Amino acid sequence: MDPVRNPYAPGAGQRPPELAGRDAELSAFDVVLERIAHGRPERSLVLTGLRGVGKTVLLNQLRSAAISRGWGTGKIEARPEQSLRRPVSSALHMALRELGPRHRDQESIEEVLGVLKAFAQRLTPDTAKVRDRWQPGIDVPAATGRADSGDMEIDLVELLSDAAGVAADIGSGIALFIDEMQDVQPDDVSAICAACHELSQQGAPLIVVGAGLPHLPAVLSASKSYSERLFRYLRIDRLDREAADHALLAPAAREGVEFERAALDALYAAADGYPYFVQAYGKVTWDVAAASPVTADDVAMAAPVAEAELAVGFFGSRYDRATPAEREYMHAMADLGGPNGAAVATSEVAVSLGRKPASLSPARDSLIKKGLVYSAERGSIAFTVPHFGRYLLRHPD
Repeated sequence: MDPVRNPYAPGAGQRPPELAGRDAELSAFDVVLERIAHGRPERSLVLTGLRGVGKTVLLNQLRSAAISRGWGTGKIEARPEQSLRRPVSSALHMALRELGPRHRDQESIEEVLGVLKAFAQRLTPDTAKVRDRWQPGIDVPAATGRADSGDMEIDLVELLSDAAGVAADIGSGIALFIDEMQDVQPDDVSAICAACHELSQQGAPLIVVGAGLPHLPAVLSASKSYSERLFRYLRIDRLDREAADHALLAPAAREGVEFERAALDALYAAADGYPYFVQAYGKVTWDVAAASPVTADDVAMAAPVAEAELAVGFFGSRYDRATPAEREYMHAMADLGGPNGAAVATSEVAVSLGRKPASLSPARDSLIKKGLVYSAERGSIAFTVPHFGRYLLRHPD
């Protein structure tokens, strides 16, 4: 079939042609926006899940929903070892620019922008490097005595409270979206929790929507004990069979293409319901198929090609980032957890490698920081990438 008309789109954070199986999450967020619009208190939101389940896509869709309701929005992608002061400044500046023209009192806007500028330019040990300083395009003097203490927790609470006041004045809201939230530094996590706590007590129209790996709730809980009550947690998982089929069938139908039932069976078995894999296998299958309807034989021909592409781009690129010691640790995890990548006890990994658990801690901690594994629960470890155990078993070297 014509590859130019191929509707499937595997990509990091790239919206699929059909966002299937996420209606419940989108509806829940609509309720949050509506409640806040009516002055009702609401918790901020946290999405968790493995790589490839579509957290970033959903985060972007939620942002679009907020924008469509006239909210000010900004988005951050957290990075290890980077303070949030600069990215928060940029994101909040964008949100205020969206709301500013609708505010009757421009002096009030300028006052908040002055606070934002003070927050952005405040040097701390983490932001002392010139390259890490954000130079905001704000043509007002920086405020003094507000959000400029250098203590991230104090400053962020003051800044977000002032920004929320702008949104409240015009009957709107602000949503701050944070992707890869598990990579936020501990002090900044504490500041986010404190700010969300204060805003919820005020009933202020500002929420944080975060997305991260499955251990993100534990990261938040370690920072503030009340975080488990502060956020609403939504686990983003694989698509069920109906949603996975719909993700394939709806885009194809728009191109006049159909799938045989056996082809859908084979594609679901290969992709296992993971949205990224659904797109990856669907794209290659389309290119391989000679004509509609797509058959199981087409899927059989496409599967090795799709697996080879995933081995290089999805799995291999992550594996290449690991050191020899880290690779040894992951191979032991795969041997113990099997092709489904089940969580394994860290003590079992040590026994498998003939090492003391303490000697493996540096490799394990480094893998966690690289986002390749996570602590599923105390004393256990699991891959953040679905089917990674299967990949390692097929590539022992």
